[in-house]
Amino acid sequence: MQDKNHHSIIILGSGPAGLSAALYAARAELKPLVFSGLVLHGQASLTHSIENYPGFPEGIGGEALGSLFQQQAERFGAVVEYDQVTAVDLSKRPFRLETYSKSYSADSVIIATGADAKKMNIPGEKELTGRGVSYCATCDGWFFKGKDVVVVGGGDSALEEAIFLTRFAKNVTVIHRRNELRAGTILANRAKNNLKITFIWDSIITEIIGDETVSAVRIKNVRNNEERNFKTDGVFVFIGHKPNSEIFKGHLEMDERGYVIVDKLMHTSVPGVFAAGEIADPIFRQVVTSAGMGAAAAIQAVHFIESLED
Repeated sequence: MQDKNHHSIIILGSGPAGLSAALYAARAELKPLVFSGLVLHGQASLTHSIENYPGFPEGIGGEALGSLFQQQAERFGAVVEYDQVTAVDLSKRPFRLETYSKSYSADSVIIATGADAKKMNIPGEKELTGRGVSYCATCDGWFFKGKDVVVVGGGDSALEEAIFLTRFAKNVTVIHRRNELRAGTILANRAKNNLKITFIWDSIITEIIGDETVSAVRIKNVRNNEERNFKTDGVFVFIGHKPNSEIFKGHLEMDERGYVIVDKLMHTSVPGVFAAGEIADPIFRQVVTSAGMGAAAAIQAVHFIESLED
């Protein structure tokens, strides 16, 4: 008798990578099981409007796009479970997975649990996310044409995004808690020489102010503790990303930041286990690239399962 909790492919995560993988695995008639995780449709679902995903010239809300991904995958036989995997055993096949409610096994696993932008955890940040607070300049920079924005951070990502934002914003103010940048010299000089970019040193943001949208930030100087309000139309936070890879530590090879290492075919260090999207991508972090990685992971997972049948 077949174990009803055993599946050919189990996919962890319901964002663009996970649901694209589900679509491809479902079209191969493998009836993949997808665990949604705590955020249905992933971090992309929290974006108010996505205007750089092909096929939607007028843009589309992140949640609406995620729902379409899910509908398409389910149409071909994918099953989405609103649960989260809490523990794994990838030491042998079938792989074992534990959720809050049940135990499962799988011949192949695709990990698409994503990465979360690190938050400042200050008043107003959560309330105004999507209404002036953003963690992706590539996603949201266009909405700030001719406006004033601040960028929080001093590393490579913060300066890359600050420079990108000068394409749209009238002024970009970089707020950094130290008196020197952590970014590389070439990038730092490029930012310092950009006439649209100014810097506020030795400072942190203690509050984001606004009713319907961001109108100002509260800045505190860490050297003398002086505080003041600073008017701005938007806050872009780039203080790092944290991959959701905790449960895979000791099971899969990762880099020093916790991103799962994959080769160009989305293979992890364990045969039969694949990873896609931001869990394995610290560089691009876009809906379109995550979807492509998910499709590639599923194609390879299908080949892996076919090899088991030979």
